[in-house]
Amino acid sequence: MLLILLQLLVFASCAPPRCDPKFRAKCTDLMLSYCDDMPYAQTMFPNILGHKTREDAEAGAEYLLISVAESLLGGDCNPEIRMLGCSVLAPRCEKEKVLKPCRSTCEAVRRRCSRTFDKIQMAWPYFLDCDRFFVSDQEGCYDPLEGLRGQEEEEAADGLDILLTADSPDTLQFTYHSNTDLISVLKKTEEQCSGIARTYSIGRSMEGRELLVIEFSNNPGEHELLEPEVKYIGNMHGNEVLGRQLLIYLAQHLCSEYLLGNERIQTLINTTRIHILPSMNPDGYELAVSGVSDNNYDFEQEDQRYDSWNIGRNNAQNIDLNRNFPDLTSIVYRRRRQKGYRTDHILIPDYYWFGKVAPETYAVMKWVRSIPFVLSANFHGGDLVVSYPYDLSKHPLGHEMFCPTPDDKVFKFIAATYANAHETMSNENARCGSSRTQSQKGIVNAAQWSSLAGGMQDFNYLHTNCFEVTVNVGCDRFPPEEELAFAWHENQESLLSFMETAHRGIKGIVKDEKGNAIKGARISVRGIQHDITTAENGDYWRLLTPGIHIVSASGQGYTRATKRIQVPSRMKTAGRVDFVLPKAPVNFDPQEEDFSSYDKFDPYNQYQHYTQMADLSQNQEERAEKPWWWNYFALPGVPSPTWLLKQY
Repeated sequence: MLLILLQLLVFASCAPPRCDPKFRAKCTDLMLSYCDDMPYAQTMFPNILGHKTREDAEAGAEYLLISVAESLLGGDCNPEIRMLGCSVLAPRCEKEKVLKPCRSTCEAVRRRCSRTFDKIQMAWPYFLDCDRFFVSDQEGCYDPLEGLRGQEEEEAADGLDILLTADSPDTLQFTYHSNTDLISVLKKTEEQCSGIARTYSIGRSMEGRELLVIEFSNNPGEHELLEPEVKYIGNMHGNEVLGRQLLIYLAQHLCSEYLLGNERIQTLINTTRIHILPSMNPDGYELAVSGVSDNNYDFEQEDQRYDSWNIGRNNAQNIDLNRNFPDLTSIVYRRRRQKGYRTDHILIPDYYWFGKVAPETYAVMKWVRSIPFVLSANFHGGDLVVSYPYDLSKHPLGHEMFCPTPDDKVFKFIAATYANAHETMSNENARCGSSRTQSQKGIVNAAQWSSLAGGMQDFNYLHTNCFEVTVNVGCDRFPPEEELAFAWHENQESLLSFMETAHRGIKGIVKDEKGNAIKGARISVRGIQHDITTAENGDYWRLLTPGIHIVSASGQGYTRATKRIQVPSRMKTAGRVDFVLPKAPVNFDPQEEDFSSYDKFDPYNQYQHYTQMADLSQNQEERAEKPWWWNYFALPGVPSPTWLLKQY
């Protein structure tokens, strides 16, 4: 009986064809596309990891990792990691025999690259275990980096020693970046410029993708007294992608030029806190990319043409994010005949929280309330113009008409700053899209051009201290990759000049007579019915055009103080205007009482109700604890490669 069992066991263990005495594994052509530059042409399956066929190897997480290693690692250790992985997934085959790669090569690569994996919180891949899958020189190994070493020696012989600048194609890759690539580039930039750069998340999209911001400052992570805060937001509409790419390039440019000693860039970063959110709608971008690459659309019908043009514009809930913010402009229009009505720090109406608010919108609203932003631009496509508030027309029938804010002169100035610095935007011959009949020298009032309610730039102006404009960077929403380099060249100066306008006007600190900072004090300018308020430490920034202005500071329980100031033209640094407010008897002021409720954000805690993000899946908490790259590998129906996680 025991003998029969042993025979059955031997038979079962020999079930694979390799145990068949007639079966003989043979060398086959190396067909893995990411391994086509290996210094050999033939391999054998099953491979060292036990993949029986080429298809099995391609379907594994190991092959996926080597295919994206360059992006994940920010270009470091490439192509060494990829070629080392190929030596295991598609081992060298000669004379119908598999040759194993050298352990010494693996150990050298691991010594050099293990820290790169540590930086992104990724474990060293199990299939690159030098003791397990690699052998010693005495056992007849081969060097999988043989071809690479020859190439390096040739370059060294030629004396190749290139100092890369930010404008070098080797630094700026003028190709579209996937969501994974985008995060990788921002993380890599943070590492390269750790003294001036920091990445942080403001939340997640509906499908769980991170809304990642990169910040530049000489003291990243902290608000510095009297230092203005500026933000750029791209890809609000997922299918308008050029702005997203420009902001990726801008982040790389700021880092590289700062390290190279560019005085202008160093001054900008040392005196300004810059925040860049390249993609507000990563879910829409993902859909737009798949739509552009899909050549199977039937464009015979008009509505199908429209649908294809619109692919990815909205978020995953089919919400247009630029119409999803609270409509505060209508509130201002209704109040405009009331005595003493305000156009600043308008409260979000309660009914808004019971509507359908996108998680991306919610994240941005919390963000702009948490930082005292002074200046902002959000980037769109489909036209070549800078539009400025108001977004919404006050025409009773909703027709487009010129609807200026109280700060119309300031908005025209900052909009023109971008347009005039652009290579072609202010040129009448370069106009395109629907703004052609309304814009003047590359700028246009948004309500006069295309009226809309719930826009982001109106929300910034009416709810916070921030002055935001909308930059439409090109006629093509998704231009060909070969146009990206030229687009960067066209917009580079504009992106820098616009941020520098945060230093136009005045800044200062409001204190009481004992020297204590006054938070929430109002800064008013005579003739401009729009106040800004002081930040946590009593500092403020007020954008103003050149000229003479009467400025006052006030606060609940304090006596108003007024000063006459002159803002010179061509100023490069904001004028310093401080205020000291004496104590005064506290009088009940309905406006001040109303303003005290400004701090109440989402008072009914409706966020969980209308987004259901907290219960999106049982793995929400687990996902938040995973590294940023985890979602790329955790595919539905495929075992998760937990061997990439350090805690496993």
